Order: sequence, then structure tokens, then C-alpha cells
Amino acid sequence: MVAERISTKVQCFHCGEDCDEVFRFDDKTFCCFGCKSVYEILSANDLCDYYGIDNAPGLKQKSRSDESFDYLDDPAIRRKLVKFDSVDYSRVTFQIPAIHCVSCIWLLENLRKVCPGVLKAQVIFGKKELTIDFNPQETHLSSLASTLSSLGYAPRIALDAEKNVPESVDRTLLYKLSVAGFAFGNVMLFSFPEYLGLDNQDELLTRVFSLLNLVLSVPVFFYSAWHYFTSAAASFRQKQINIDVPIAAGLLALFLRSSYDILTATGPGYLDSFTGLVFFLLIGRWFQSKTYESLAFDRDFKSYFPLAVNRVVNGVSHPTVIYQLAKGDEIRIRNLEIVPADSTLKSDHAYFDYSFVTGEAKPVKVLRNELVYAGGRLVGQPVNLIIEKPTSQSHLTSLWNNDAFKKRHESNYQKIIDRAARNFTWIVIGIAAVTAVYWQLYHPDRMWLVLTSVLMVACPCALALAAPFTYGSMLRVFGKNEFYLKNADVIERLANIDAVVFDKTGTVTTGTVPNVDFTGALTSDERSYVKALVCASTHPLSAIVSKFISEKPCLKISKFREVPGKGVEAVLDGALVKIGSAAFVGAVSKKETYASYVFVSINNEVRGSYAISTNPRAGIKEMLDRLGKRCVALLSGDNEAEKPNMQRLFAPSVQLLFNQDPHSKLAFVSSLQQQGHRVLMVGDGLNDSGAFKQSDVGLAISDDTGVFTPASDGILKGDKLVMLDKFLSLAKSSSRILWIAFSISFFYNAIALGFAVTGHLTPLVAAILMPISSVSVVGFSTVAVNSVARKKLQS
Repeated sequence: MVAERISTKVQCFHCGEDCDEVFRFDDKTFCCFGCKSVYEILSANDLCDYYGIDNAPGLKQKSRSDESFDYLDDPAIRRKLVKFDSVDYSRVTFQIPAIHCVSCIWLLENLRKVCPGVLKAQVIFGKKELTIDFNPQETHLSSLASTLSSLGYAPRIALDAEKNVPESVDRTLLYKLSVAGFAFGNVMLFSFPEYLGLDNQDELLTRVFSLLNLVLSVPVFFYSAWHYFTSAAASFRQKQINIDVPIAAGLLALFLRSSYDILTATGPGYLDSFTGLVFFLLIGRWFQSKTYESLAFDRDFKSYFPLAVNRVVNGVSHPTVIYQLAKGDEIRIRNLEIVPADSTLKSDHAYFDYSFVTGEAKPVKVLRNELVYAGGRLVGQPVNLIIEKPTSQSHLTSLWNNDAFKKRHESNYQKIIDRAARNFTWIVIGIAAVTAVYWQLYHPDRMWLVLTSVLMVACPCALALAAPFTYGSMLRVFGKNEFYLKNADVIERLANIDAVVFDKTGTVTTGTVPNVDFTGALTSDERSYVKALVCASTHPLSAIVSKFISEKPCLKISKFREVPGKGVEAVLDGALVKIGSAAFVGAVSKKETYASYVFVSINNEVRGSYAISTNPRAGIKEMLDRLGKRCVALLSGDNEAEKPNMQRLFAPSVQLLFNQDPHSKLAFVSSLQQQGHRVLMVGDGLNDSGAFKQSDVGLAISDDTGVFTPASDGILKGDKLVMLDKFLSLAKSSSRILWIAFSISFFYNAIALGFAVTGHLTPLVAAILMPISSVSVVGFSTVAVNSVARKKLQS
């Protein structure tokens, strides 16, 4: 169809602007070829629902730059922009300043329908960021940027993103609040004749003041309060009534009635109530936004991620917490450890599993001097890397929350909030309608004020704050005690746990003061081989053997392989060295007098074994006693030599299962769930990833190591395991606190609604009560959580 140029002035179907020149296409009018082109793109990809979400939601295209984005495909520039890059999977985050409404989010998150090669697009509205996962074989960065620009969402390219550039602050709400506050103060000043009963003495002055009040109220209506009207209109178009509808209705009724009274000289109107209402509503919104900012779960990983890696200084490795790493530092990563920051590979080659980033466990080969992205897990022999870019705030946390590792559990508190949002508004509108009829029949002069009070006071803002603030406060308490959870939903699942399953080695027992005996014969060089091999592994028994051997490790390792639950092998100076179970190295099993045996073979000749007995963590028995019947099982991959010791730790009712491989652990957890139990799996994360993913909550125990599974829902420092029962009790308490906060919110709405319906509450007081109710719920949650935490953790 050919575009037809006409001269009539109308509004653009895409952006809503007045058209100087009009272009008609598909029986719709556009102000420029740019807007028409965007419509054609959306129409061709069956995305015209975009126009049904909001009225003329598009951005004006006439002034859009025809900037070329070809430079983004330059390797050096591309490397600065992408967060992850592989042969068939890449990720980039663009700053999109033009994002402004729900229509923008809908269109951008459907980008895959417009641009071939896009796998997923996700908007973070508050930061105006768009994260795109795409296949680089099917599309390029330049194509993505050009497509976004053609849709009116040109990305802002910041090649110096690594520098600490202060983020721009959106002050729109403060501007609206300022306008409303200024108008409210002056309207009250001009209303003094009415307050003092002087309005009948000088009608001209009263008339002038009333008109001035109307002039002051117009910007409040069209600027400060406009968000409520657009939000309500959008909800009607989506056929989903939101909580802004009764507020918008009350504001509209109050303003129109006041305007009518003043313009027809039939009364002074209620503009003092109207402007004050908007002012206090905006104070409530400001308070809510500040509350959510303080609860941002985008927390600094300094207090969130207790991982450590080995930093190499003058050839010597030292454990270093990841937030202390700087650009240029050399680190040594062992098998199955997570790379904490974008780094360059110093070794010849290595394989990295990026399932932490992409959700797909497919090792990727990386060569010397190539980039390794944060979140990659090393598969194979240890390698050295040079830090290129320190881990950005929350990057590893966001990887941990990858959709691939989310558990499909419904959140009960979220269901309550969603149901309240759907039903509460209709109930309020119904009550308001009945109230309006009653007051119109009996006291028509007060109907508008009473109606507005009902619509204002019933807003369930405090209900929306209760859950995030209660669970957010509890997350802070947990974090201060070195218990780190993936997100707030884990607290709700923890509160329902009725079955706890423990791993043994590295969890119940620790290698801090082990007993180690070696039987066999090894030369000094062979002991250095063994030292090098166990240093390459992250298993707790490997760490124990490493401490036992005094020789320096041989550094020439090749053909490294680790079989979970079995052992490790590699070629060192031409010799094939195997360390692990008897079956793994080809040895004959020994009588089970020790908890664990680590056998050694060199060139397929068994040369000896390390007999290891570990000690339980200090205070573990008291914690197990406090858990009581919730502790149901111990699962261990070791033999039964430690069974008598474990029987002294655990209650007789607890199942003690030994020689358990990862599949057996997963099957056991699954069987408990089939019996109706909510299961918490506690382990070191090495052989427990399947059980972690299957369990309702998987908890990884960390002793200054960079190894844990993304399937875990939480990380607990090893020396804090003895507080596990207290953490479970706190999770239950947080759920009770949340229900009390819900009750306070509903109780407030019910009482206030009763006063409003009976005419004992003015709109202005109702607007003041709204932020007060939010403060009350937030204050209660904070005090209650901190009080309960102090009591339980100090007991």
C-alpha cells in the first residue's frame, strides 16, 4: 500500500503529536515517515497490541537521528559492551532513555518477534535498562541497536561504562510534589476568608480568591496528579482495574465539582482539599519509593557473596575475598570454582561451564589471552587468570537468580497481594457508589467530600509494603549473621521446612583438625605429584591431604579429570596419577576403621592410601538436638566407619545412609517430598547439586571457598551452621510478622473506611492517613523483625 500525503491537521496514530504533514497508511494517520515505518514494522510482526496498551504510546520519529551503529561490531568496542560472549550465545545491556510506560516494556520484551536472533529481552524499568540475550551467528550488536533506534528506542552507548559515572536521578516525583505543595499552601492562604466566615462580607474578594485557587489547582491536576489518571486509563484499556482507579475517580470528582462551583459562582469548591489530597498522596508515593530503594535486593555483593579465590602474589597463592580483587590481579582457579570477574586466561587453554550464566551446562574451550566471563565454572585442571574488570555490583547475584535455577514454588504472600489488588478496588468502588447515593439523598452538600474520602482512605498501599519490607529486613538480619539467601521468596519456603537432610563431609564434619595416617611408599617427587593433584581439587578430603603433605606441588599438570564422588586423575611429569576411592584407582577396599580412605596410584600401580578421620563441627550436636524431629537423615558418600560417631551425634530416629552417590541423594530427597515433606538439603555443594535442585531449599555450606552450586538457594558460612535451627525459627517468625502486618493493613482500611462512610473523615485527613498507615506497617515490621532476631539469636 502506498502512503498518501494529505494536508489536514490531525494527531499521529503512533506518537499522538499534532501532524504538520500527514501520511496515511492502513487507514491510520502519521506525522512523519518515521512513525509510519515503526507502525509497519509492528504490523508486519503482529505486534499491534502495542497500541492497545496505551493511547498513542510511541515516540515521535521525525527528530530521530539516523546514527549508524556499525562501529559496535568492532571487536574492541564489542568487548567493552557485552557482558557475556560465546559462539551461539551473547548478552548485552543497553541504556534506553526513551522507556517511559508499560507499552515500552511490552514492546521491548517482545523484541525477538521483530529482530531475528534475539533469544530474550528483559527491561529494568527503574534503571531504563534493556538486557538482550541473542545468538551472534544470527544478528549483530549493530543490528540490535539499529532495530531499537528504528522503533524509537535508540540506545545510549557508554563506552566508558567501567568508570564510576554517577547515575542521573529522576526528580520528576519531587517536582510534582513541589508544585502540589506550593499550590496547597497558597490555596489554603486564599481560603482564609472562607475559614474565618468572612466570605459573605466581600463577595468580589471571595470571587477573586476562588478563581486564584482554581488557577493554582490546574497545574496540580494536569501535572502533579496526572499519573493517577493515565494509570487508571491504562488499566481500563487492559481490562484490569488497579488501585489507582478509585484515587483517580476521587480526584476527578473533587476537581470537576470544585471547578463547576467556582465558575458558576455557586460555591467556593473544595480545592484546598484537592490540592492537599494530591500533596499528601505524593508524599505517600515518595515514601514508598524510598522504602523500595532501601530494600533493593540488588545488594552489594560485598555483604552478599562470601566467596573467596586464590590470589597469586610472587608465585604464592593466598585466599582472597572476591570484592578485594582489582584489575591486574592474578588469580588461580581450581576445578569447579567460579570465576568471580571478567578475566584473561594466562594458561594455554581451559574449559569453562557457563551454565551459571546461560543455564546450559556446555563447557566452552578458551585459549590463552582470551576473555573468560564472570560466572564461568572451570572444568578441568587449575588455571591462572588476570583480572580485567572487577566484578560489578550485584552481577554474580543476578547470575545466581538466573531463571534456569529458579524453583517453581508459588509464593503465598504474593498470591494474597495479587488477589487483594484485583478484588479490593471493585469492593471500594462499590462501597463508594452506595455511599454517594446515600449522601446525595440525605446530605447532597456533603456528598462529594464523603465520596472522595471513601475513595482515598481505602488505598491498600500499606499492604503492598508489608511483604517486601518484612522479608527484606529479615534478609538483612541473615546477611549480618553470614547467612546469604538468593532472594526473599526463600524465606517463605524456609518457614515451611519440616525435614532437614545433611551431607556429612564438609558439612557435619570439618577438616580443621583431622587425623591423617598414610600407609604405603611415596618418594618426595611423588608426594609433590599428589600435592599438586589434591590442590587442583576442591573436595574437603583433598584439602585435608594437601595440608598433610609438606612438599611443594608439581606445577606441570595435564589431562586433569575429576569424577564427582570418585576421585581425580592427571598426568604430572609424564606419570599418570590417580587419587580417590579404591574402585577409582583399582585398589582393594580396606577394613572400615577410618571414615575415609584416599587411595593413590601412579601409572596404574597402587602406591598407598591416606586414612582420614574428621571431627564434627563444634556445637553441631546441640544444634541437631534443637532441630529435633525435623532432622530426618544424614547422607554420606563415605563408608560406614564413622557410623558410631554419627549415631552419637544424631537422634535414633534419624536415618544414617552411607556410600551415597549424587543420584542416591537426589532420589532420597524426592522420596521425602512424595511423602508430603518440605525438604531442606544442607551440603557443601560438590556432590549435592542434584539434591539441591530437587529440594525445596538447598543450602550450601561455605568455608572460604569459591565452590558452590547455582542450584543452591542460600550460602551459610561453615562456622554458622550451629545456628541453623535459629535461622529456621526466624524464618517462621518472619512469616508470622508478615501476617500481622497484613492484619494491621486490613484493620486500618476497615476502621478508616467506616469513619469515611459515616462522614467523619475529610479527604485531606484521609490523604494524611495514607502515608501514616504505610509508616506504621514499615515501622512495625522493622521493630518486630529486629526484636525477634535479637531474642532468638542471643538465646
